[in-house]
Formats: sequence, structure tokens, C-alpha cells
Amino acid sequence: MSQTFYERAGGEKTFNDLVSHFYALVAVNPILRPMYPENDLHGAGRRLQMFLEQYWGGPTTYSDERGHPRLRKRHAQFHISQKEHDAWLVCMKDAVNGLEIADDLKSELWQYLEAAAAAMINAAE
Repeated sequence: MSQTFYERAGGEKTFNDLVSHFYALVAVNPILRPMYPENDLHGAGRRLQMFLEQYWGGPTTYSDERGHPRLRKRHAQFHISQKEHDAWLVCMKDAVNGLEIADDLKSELWQYLEAAAAAMINAAE
């Protein structure tokens, strides 16, 4: 039986590292930080980690707790223009680059994240 991306990438530790690094950058980003309620960075991080783990073949905790991901619908309440998209990708690229996984896994992960980020754009500048 072949391993999932989640397993090949190092499982929970890798996704925790990714999300922790990403949200440390979001916390100080002047474009992204105002998009999050003051007390919800930890909750947002937990939801992102559960989602990514499930997407890449890990535990189904996200769907078990929150139902179908419906990414565009869940993000519709936020103003996401090219500016927010770009800021998100800058933070996420730094987080992906910081992972201690093989380059081909980083590349596969990054391709997905770029496409997902583009799909979230819902506003003009």
C-alpha cells in the first residue's frame, strides 16, 4: 500500500510546523492580521492544520468537526483581493520553505497552495 502525501511529508509534525510558522507571520502582517478576530489566530491555525492534514491524506478531523470544507463559501465573508492573496502567499511561501521535507514534496504542496489561494480571491482591489 502506498503512503499518502501526509505520511511521506512527515505527518502531523510537518503540518503543525507549517501552520505554526505561517501564523507567526500572519500575526505581524499588516494586511493579513486585521482579517482575523483578535482572539482567533489559534483557532484559525487549528482549522487550517486540520484541513490540510485531511486534504493530504491524514486524519478526517476537519470534516468530522466542521463538515465539508467549502473553502470559497467559508472565505466569502472576507475581502480577498489580489493584495490579500499576495500577502497570504508571501507568508505561506516562507512557511513552506522552512519545512524540513524533500523538495518534490514542497513543490507539490506549493502548487496546491497557490491554486487554492487564487480560488479564494473574491474582491477587486
